[in-house]
Amino acid sequence: MPDVGFVNGRFMPLAQAAVPVEDRGYQFGDGVYEVVRTYQGKPFQLEAHLVRLERSAEAIGVSVPYPRQEWERLMTEGLRQAGYEDSKIYVQLTRGVAPRDHVFPVDAQPTVVMTIRELHSLPASVHKAGVEAVTMEDLRWGRCDIKSLNLLPNVMGRQRAKEAGAFEAIFVRNGLVTEGSVSNVMVVRDGRLSTAPEGPTILSGVTRKLVLDLARKEGLAVEERYVTVEELRRADEVFLSGTTVEVLAVVRVDQKPIGAGIPGPVTRQLGLCFKRAVG
Repeated sequence: MPDVGFVNGRFMPLAQAAVPVEDRGYQFGDGVYEVVRTYQGKPFQLEAHLVRLERSAEAIGVSVPYPRQEWERLMTEGLRQAGYEDSKIYVQLTRGVAPRDHVFPVDAQPTVVMTIRELHSLPASVHKAGVEAVTMEDLRWGRCDIKSLNLLPNVMGRQRAKEAGAFEAIFVRNGLVTEGSVSNVMVVRDGRLSTAPEGPTILSGVTRKLVLDLARKEGLAVEERYVTVEELRRADEVFLSGTTVEVLAVVRVDQKPIGAGIPGPVTRQLGLCFKRAVG
């Protein structure tokens, strides 16, 4: 089964997919993206991902060349060609190709890239045991709510986590927890779930919203507010949410245990709720 590429209307083997050197996504990170996963071969929460893609594109002044129905058709065709049981769909939209100049080009057409690869979910053993995280200063730009291509701080954070033997880097800005390098961060204390509010300091995850909705349906107290790094370290439970991590317990932060050092009851409860939601 092949990894599939798509560039500006054409499907091809991923190894053959390419864009010009002067594409502004390569030159400036001038673009936005989305990552969609499938369950049983079907894109999950696709509408929410496409709404966010449109919002991100509008925020940077890039036109979206396809309506949502066409995106769905293209993804369905790509999934058919790939033939994987479960896939990760990456969609990238840039301002297009133009001679390198910071000012927006007048007549460039947006570049659309899509890749479809086989999705390898985290092993059940990882979810059962939980993962470690490290904290680091959040040095990203002021519009983290835009899912832009400018991911260097996230890359550096995830690399720092790897070098420390951890799974995720948790960003802290002025003493307040924002989010992870590839996830949103949830903190549980005395049965209350807290997470950073929507706004320019976080990317409001599609999975984040689903998990918060599930928590409220389960009768859990939920508050969208910043927690301090001290609250994070004193929490009863910490977990991550995201398209690829789903609901994932953090059992150690900066080499110190969270709570009992094992996935807690709220995390386990919401993990089961999430599994039921995805079928």
